[in-house]
Amino acid sequence: MYRFKAIIFDVDGTLADTERDGHRLAFNAAFAEAGLAWHWDVARYGALLAITGGKERIRYYIEQEGIRLDSAVNLDAFIAALHSAKTRHYLALLETGAIPLRPGVLRLLREAREAGIRLAIATTTTPENVIELLRHCGEPGLPDWFEVIAAGDVVPRKKPAPDIFTLALAQLGLVAQDCVAVEDSDNGMCAALAAGLKALLVTLNAYTENQSFDAAPLVVESLGGPDAAAVVRRGDLGGSNYVDLAALDRLHATVYSGA
Repeated sequence: MYRFKAIIFDVDGTLADTERDGHRLAFNAAFAEAGLAWHWDVARYGALLAITGGKERIRYYIEQEGIRLDSAVNLDAFIAALHSAKTRHYLALLETGAIPLRPGVLRLLREAREAGIRLAIATTTTPENVIELLRHCGEPGLPDWFEVIAAGDVVPRKKPAPDIFTLALAQLGLVAQDCVAVEDSDNGMCAALAAGLKALLVTLNAYTENQSFDAAPLVVESLGGPDAAAVVRRGDLGGSNYVDLAALDRLHATVYSGA
């Protein structure tokens, strides 16, 4: 029925608003636990999101702030330990169920599952973060809905490089034209497009709403639903009031056939 076979989702900011009151708080908790007088407020963390990957973000912060560590400290090990502590704090937060899926996400996942559309994830966050988010967002068994979870340090380069999407496609056994990608950031957009995923939906969030997505064919503020129409920033939904499989099929047809 549909011209695409799978949807590949980003996680942070796409499936759920995990950044500001999730990852950011966990980073700050890890810093405090390590006795560091570092604090990433909302604005600072928003700027740091331009750097993809938690360990990379810590390293960038150290370099930009000119922070000098004791000469006996191994920088790689120090960053890895901080990031490990951050992950522990983040997982504990997820276990409380404090971070739900974004509006419309579960509806779209259910619709895809019922229609036989395969589901996959391509993200730079750790596999543990992905699984725990899905386990505690209110839908029993949700991690098992995703045939492929390509996550973390399993590829040499992180977004905006296409590596994680290329891996997800390989694990699905599909080519880019078989899929629709869903992202939330300019780094994610560049990664998806570089992997050949022209059928790309961008769902904005508070941290990415002012980024430029001129290269994305469809940009919405949220997926919307039967009771809340999606606000479209770029492209069109082909007659749908919210992002459903029909809208994604229209997107796919538009970019691959010029319709």
